[in-house]
Amino acid sequence: MTIKSLQKRESDLANTNRQLDILSNGIFKSGELPTFKDKISETNQFPLTPKKLEILQINLGYMCNQVCEHCHVDAGPDRKEIMTRETMLQCLAVIENTGAHTLDLTGGAPEMNPDFKWFVHEASKAGIKDFIVRSNLTIIRANKKYYDLPDFFKEHNVHVISSMPHYTRGKTDKQRGSGVFDKSVKALQELNERGYGRPGSNLRLDLVYNPSGAYLPGDQDALEKDFKKALKEDFDIDFHNLFAITNLPIARFLDYLIASENYEDYMHSLVEAYNPAAVSSVMCTNTISISWDGWLYDCDFNQMLDLKVASKVQHISEYNEDLLNDRTIRTSQHCYGCTAGSGSSCQGSVA
Repeated sequence: MTIKSLQKRESDLANTNRQLDILSNGIFKSGELPTFKDKISETNQFPLTPKKLEILQINLGYMCNQVCEHCHVDAGPDRKEIMTRETMLQCLAVIENTGAHTLDLTGGAPEMNPDFKWFVHEASKAGIKDFIVRSNLTIIRANKKYYDLPDFFKEHNVHVISSMPHYTRGKTDKQRGSGVFDKSVKALQELNERGYGRPGSNLRLDLVYNPSGAYLPGDQDALEKDFKKALKEDFDIDFHNLFAITNLPIARFLDYLIASENYEDYMHSLVEAYNPAAVSSVMCTNTISISWDGWLYDCDFNQMLDLKVASKVQHISEYNEDLLNDRTIRTSQHCYGCTAGSGSSCQGSVA
């Protein structure tokens, strides 16, 4: 590891510790708001424990062609953290023996990993029933080496879940950067041309919406209807489902909340919207998140806070599903984001 890489790692660790300190102190330490542990204890739901493992979510790296202002991964073109083929081989060994039925590839832009296509090809042989790639869409138009991604996705029957902040240019570009909306529309049209998202098609195309400011998402079903109507009328775009995801108070979004002096109000909103019915279905109960360097987490939000699984098994190289299923899930105040309103996960509302 180079001196520059070590310095970046130390900087990231210091920032992670700072964010955990913010989430552990202030309005929670003073008792103004109950901690997440105390809140779920009121309904006898503490500690959270795993159900049957269904999803392996693998982060292929933090490199991305975009720098989105609310990205919880802090992804961008300057990030060098990329999963190696050696770690991918360890993941493949687990995939061949796991009881999980879904493989969920994320990033950054997972497609920017130089071994992305090789990994998808190899993992598709392993019996996974649902193969998800989380694409930011613009990667398809970012460089000619990615132009064949729609055909590659179709060849491997990949379930494409794509981020789309809004069905209008202004709101999308404000959150994601100038020109993102037009590139996203073009990418969606290309996916539609291959059959993705069309009525009756088994080529799954879902969109992800998250608010651009310090507020909670609206009703997922209502948002889906608005998105479908606008994208169909304006661009003849079809997709299957819209997932509305709450912004969790970590990484860039936490920095935004603090800088805009919205942190306390936002945390009050999350706590006030807490829904105990959502707790039993949060994604950490049926998912294992694997970082680009092979460490294991309860979810990718915990991954960004470096809260590794509370188990003797903490790395993909020593994976043991029985031991992992016997763990207690690690929580903190950011978990309110997954249990507010109808709940939130990488698959949208949960309650």
